[in-house]
Amino acid sequence: MALREKWLFRPRRNCQAEVVVAPALAGTAGRRAVDHAALDLPAGRRAVVRAALGLTVEGRALVCAAPVIALLAGTAAGPAAAEAAELQPQTVAAWDRYVEATERRIAAELAHEQPDRFLAQDFRDDAGEARREVLAGRVRIDRLETRDADGERIRVPKGAIHHWLGSALVPGVTLDEILHALIYAVEPEALQDDVIESRVLARPGEDRLEVFLKLRRKQMVTVHYNTEHAVAYTRHRPDAASSRSAATRIAELEDAGAANEREKPIGRDRGFLWRLNSYWRYRQVDEGVIVECESLSLSRGIPRLLRWMASPLINRAARDILSRTLASMAEVLSTRAPAGFARPTARTLEP
Repeated sequence: MALREKWLFRPRRNCQAEVVVAPALAGTAGRRAVDHAALDLPAGRRAVVRAALGLTVEGRALVCAAPVIALLAGTAAGPAAAEAAELQPQTVAAWDRYVEATERRIAAELAHEQPDRFLAQDFRDDAGEARREVLAGRVRIDRLETRDADGERIRVPKGAIHHWLGSALVPGVTLDEILHALIYAVEPEALQDDVIESRVLARPGEDRLEVFLKLRRKQMVTVHYNTEHAVAYTRHRPDAASSRSAATRIAELEDAGAANEREKPIGRDRGFLWRLNSYWRYRQVDEGVIVECESLSLSRGIPRLLRWMASPLINRAARDILSRTLASMAEVLSTRAPAGFARPTARTLEP
């Protein structure tokens, strides 16, 4: 995406006027993308965003400039800074604490004895509303946050954790059909538009997989990755199952698709995706199977000065990725899962 020099002002009271030149998105596509994200901002800040795109801001307020737009295009301060992100030990330690606390809560929910509570949405205050929305055929997306044992936020130095929960109904199928399709019959690229290549590396057991996925993530920029994942499925009871997928290797690609395609050093790239875990639950209902995905990912941090601008774009992109994945799964599995399970080679995962 083309870049150009542009002025970006952030109003601030009792502040002497200071101007910093920041690279901004150029062209109609960039203008529309940031203008669309501005809808999530208060009216005053919305005007500031549009001013950064070449529109005018009226008034006499003093301003302090902030180089925001470049970060949203995938660069912190231009192309050179985009290569500077490096995964730090304290960032990994915070991620590990966050994952441990999250998995502790998930394990408790999966072991819950009440038969009407299994999905993560079943343990939320708005469980009834969420269930009705999903059964009506809509994809439900919620943002989550795990806290420590004292209820305090888990700080992530030099990084950011993105935690989302999504649910969708796959109509007219059984749980056995869904599990067989996911473990044996349907390729990941048929289910997710960000998977462009996949293969099974190993099958340590009938309920375990090691897989390679080549990913293409489209947000403000397009980024490609070679990734490897360890996946384990568990049948908890006849009407309920879960799976855990943890990325064991993530390498950002340079010149993806070209003859000289190569991997950047792991943990020393642009920092868009350093870790990725997905926790899936599958629940049989009268209408079909509810498929639920709880997604955790780790990226480089966002400077505090830029969060007011960057967060709406990042959140919107994360919601869109999960929503598209679940909608695609519901559409594909509703037809391919029953067809694949009808074959003589079909196998089931026993409780």
